[in-house]
Amino acid sequence: MTAEAAPTAVGRYDDWTVFTETLNGETLCYAATEATDKAPKAASHGDVWFFVSNWKSGKAKSQPSLKVGYDLRSDLPARASIGRSGWTMYGVGHEAFAQDQDDQQLVSALRSGHELRVEAVSARDTQVSYHFSLSGSADAIDKASSICR
Repeated sequence: MTAEAAPTAVGRYDDWTVFTETLNGETLCYAATEATDKAPKAASHGDVWFFVSNWKSGKAKSQPSLKVGYDLRSDLPARASIGRSGWTMYGVGHEAFAQDQDDQQLVSALRSGHELRVEAVSARDTQVSYHFSLSGSADAIDKASSICR
């Protein structure tokens, strides 16, 4: 069993941080931001982050995802919205991913938008809502992409 390196922060861009990490011998580079607001307040959300990830191998390029501290309903898609645009995200355990065909459009909106909102349903049927600042997102997304080229 090989030890996996913990994520290493390589740069901070306003509300976004760029990390590198080694998973199963592969290098992963991602831009990430933590939720600025979580609802409902009484729920136990755990750490809530939004990522734009790149695998050095090319397995994924600029892949947006949500990561939460609990299981999401896999049968009820989450919804990401920026301004008037919205995208469906499907839940897999503690994560939600955009449809592959939506990745580029969602990442483009992340780069130019002001705020990201994500609404989802937990495996316990709790309706949750998160807000993320997009300040610094374009520079962070560019840096994560360039490191894993």
